[in-house]
Amino acid sequence: MKLASPQVFTRTFDSPVGPLCLAASDAGLHAVEFASPRHPVPRGDGWHAGAHALLDDTARQLEAYFAGTRRSFDLPLAARGTAFQKQVWDGLVRIPYGRTASYVELARMLGRPTASRAVGAANGRNPLSIIVPCHRVIGAGGALTGFSGGLSTKTFLLTLEGALPRANPLL
Repeated sequence: MKLASPQVFTRTFDSPVGPLCLAASDAGLHAVEFASPRHPVPRGDGWHAGAHALLDDTARQLEAYFAGTRRSFDLPLAARGTAFQKQVWDGLVRIPYGRTASYVELARMLGRPTASRAVGAANGRNPLSIIVPCHRVIGAGGALTGFSGGLSTKTFLLTLEGALPRANPLL
């Protein structure tokens, strides 16, 4: 007997970085995706546009973030991924607002100092952009590296947070 897919409600949130697809259920927030994600969150049969209180709360918190009055999010999360991916995503929320970390630093923080490539791959599969701040991860030399929302969006978010790394530390 096949179990019924959970009801996941979606809506579009118009943000300063373009439309974001929000997806939530009673279990928590499943996705915050840019318009053309590199790795879209798999949708089940139970996904459909609709109203849910968590979508409203997510939109309010995102509005406050973009207005510069919120530095962290207080939302129940229900991201699906491997145990390693979830470990990396948990590490991402420990990078403070206004700060960045390199893939190497994040790997060390997770107790996996030789896993920076795997950390980068898991970071790229983060289904909760902005909420789980994968935009705060940069290259070892301070370079802005790939981001699902594009480098201009990453630049916007890091500028909003006052965390844009300097290309030349002597300036």
